Amino acid sequence: MIEGVSGILIAGGKSRRMGQDKRFMKVSGESVFERTVSVLRSIFAENIVVLAEPIERLAVQDCSVVYDVIPNAGSLGGIYTGLMAVTQPRVFAVACDMPFLDTEIIRFMASYDNTADIVVAKLSGKFHPTHGLYSKRCIPFLRVMAERQQLKIQQLFKQEELRIAILGENEFLPFASRVRSFRNINTPDDLASVESQPSIER
Repeated sequence: MIEGVSGILIAGGKSRRMGQDKRFMKVSGESVFERTVSVLRSIFAENIVVLAEPIERLAVQDCSVVYDVIPNAGSLGGIYTGLMAVTQPRVFAVACDMPFLDTEIIRFMASYDNTADIVVAKLSGKFHPTHGLYSKRCIPFLRVMAERQQLKIQQLFKQEELRIAILGENEFLPFASRVRSFRNINTPDDLASVESQPSIER
């Protein structure tokens, strides 16, 4: 288990583009939500699921469940809520629509620099904020952004008071999955593409 870091699963999305609740999407017979929780439990001793509101059908085992402190603040609000809830100084935050999460890549990122307030990947010019690490020093900045409805997490990376480590493609070359861990499912076509693959390894 990685010390000093908790896992948080941001699972309160509205899934507008998907047309169905992503939390119940199944890949290889298992929901993406269950797959993600399982990955986090294998890496971190403390794990928290952040929801917008209670959901009866959602079974959460061996994880705490908390609800958005600031409503309607999207993934940014989910990170804020998770940071407020955990006992560790930093969190590794992931979204609930990522079926290819790679435990080795998450371990690498979570252990990359224990002085960094943010560890985030920038691949092909695009940040991946919901597959990254955040410290509790981010809390006041996230709170102001959420209250102002400035919900682009990437804006947090411009805060000069925070120490940010940005990882590019080269950092992930040693891993077999490369950047596959960062792939998410946003549309029915994305899901069909995933389901057409012969096998999916965690």
